[in-house]
Amino acid sequence: MGVCTTLYDEICQGCGRTLGEVSNWVFFSQEEKDSVWKRIRADGTAMRFQRQVKNT
Repeated sequence: MGVCTTLYDEICQGCGRTLGEVSNWVFFSQEEKDSVWKRIRADGTAMRFQRQVKNT
């Protein structure tokens, strides 16, 4: 994505995942990943999804 940053926050401002979700992402099942993305989309604060809304 090129927008991830968890330097000073527990939640990445770019993708909206928690530090734990980012670091363990490769071990998540597809269902777990889908659940995370659903939560992030509902929250609507991650830059990743704000960009998609602006571009469409």
